[in-house]
Amino acid sequence: MTIHQPPPLSATVPATTGANLAAHLARLSGQRGWEARAAFHQGHRTWTHGEVHDLAARVSGVLADEGVRAGDRVVLALPDSIAWVAAFLGVARLGAVAVLVNPELPATDHAFVAADTAAVLCVTGPGLEDDRFGGAARIGADQLLALAATSGAAEPHPVDADSPLYIQYTSGTTGPPKGVVHTHSDPAAYHELIGRPLLGITPDDVTLSVSKLYFAYGFGNAFVFPLFSGSSAVLVDRRPAPAAVDELVARHRVTLLYSVPSAYAALVADRGSGHEACFASVRAAVSAGEGMPDGLGERVTELLGAPVLEQIGSTEAGHAFCANSFGHNHPGTVGRPVPGFEVELRDRAGRPVPDGTEGELWVRGPTVTPGYLNRPEETARTLVGGWLATHDRARREPDGAFRHLGRADDMEMVGGITVSPLEVEAVLRTHPAVREVAVAAVTDTSGAGRLRAFVIPVTHAPDGLQEDLLRLARERLAAFKVPRSVSVVASLPRTPTGKLRRHLVRQGAW
Repeated sequence: MTIHQPPPLSATVPATTGANLAAHLARLSGQRGWEARAAFHQGHRTWTHGEVHDLAARVSGVLADEGVRAGDRVVLALPDSIAWVAAFLGVARLGAVAVLVNPELPATDHAFVAADTAAVLCVTGPGLEDDRFGGAARIGADQLLALAATSGAAEPHPVDADSPLYIQYTSGTTGPPKGVVHTHSDPAAYHELIGRPLLGITPDDVTLSVSKLYFAYGFGNAFVFPLFSGSSAVLVDRRPAPAAVDELVARHRVTLLYSVPSAYAALVADRGSGHEACFASVRAAVSAGEGMPDGLGERVTELLGAPVLEQIGSTEAGHAFCANSFGHNHPGTVGRPVPGFEVELRDRAGRPVPDGTEGELWVRGPTVTPGYLNRPEETARTLVGGWLATHDRARREPDGAFRHLGRADDMEMVGGITVSPLEVEAVLRTHPAVREVAVAAVTDTSGAGRLRAFVIPVTHAPDGLQEDLLRLARERLAAFKVPRSVSVVASLPRTPTGKLRRHLVRQGAW
């Protein structure tokens, strides 16, 4: 099995336990006096930083007894929980590599990940007891924690900063997911470049991330930032509904709320205007995953009484590479480049484009992946001269912020003319009866691609909604951008991280 790695460190720089993420975090907690501070809240139980690192050390002993050795890959197919946190840190302590996957994937996807990574062990959550990992050894989370109660701790394995720490799979919005490798040094960089300077996270903060730990965005929000800052995070095993968000924020006095636009849209739906008391503790809402539709940020700010800070990142970059902050928040944009990252806009030929011109985002920085697991050709296409081709379209504003314009592969071809579905969606979303909308060119029986809008209404679809939306489109858009038809649907095909699967929308059914 092959993987593109960065050039090896000089032989004069030895591997040490100091570079091991788990050992470093445990030592940091002790040095900063965080052991008795809350680290994670799950249900009605709170774990302190000291308890977390003690549990992780004992979990590493169990994993070692299960045969896990340095360099081995261990699949974590777990819901957000203290078991997830302890298993990740336990794997890291051994110098092994954690493979982060959504526990709700179909069995075929779990089998693919286990085979693609040659996993020696799979740590699984409830309901995954069947043989869905291609014959790889398996241990349940409950069994892992039970054994840890009487286990000794394994010694931290020496690693260098560029040793692989975890593999995270791309969300599969455009095709088969690819394993993205990140190193022991990357989490510290997420905190030092984003968490501390841009979000100002302190030990007094409490985080709630609607996005889950297996997703790059959620991993930084609810795992990295709390452990590097001495703060705490609320762990929820499933994506919380709006009523659950209300309750969790009020109960735990959440200060930082992280979510995606579709979840924010659900949070503000069917509410009156104005700040609600349950959100009194929130000091900022962070949004990523997709561009926030026009007007949604303002409604979220009204509801929460706190600013919305949009950002953009990718699995390949590990976390955000452009972000708004308290010091510079330009609504409607994904902010300026995170200090430490370089961002360029290029045309399809790879040439830089001038400010104010649409182009594709390329990024270079300290946490960009060394490559995809087992995919040297994909790595060579995506990582060119140290630059990552994100395939996101954007335009640079005069203040240096970038306005996200969708994915390069989101564009639709209709009658030989390229159409941006985001422009059409923005118009249809202004209708008060529309909660969510997706537009795509769907092939009809003649083989021609016709624009069709798929709409989720706010409550039930009022009579004449389809005709109203087509009339609205004709008034606001050029004729070739007007959908031929509108379909009312109960849901849109999204990845577990909330991103729209446009390749499925183009099929016209899901």
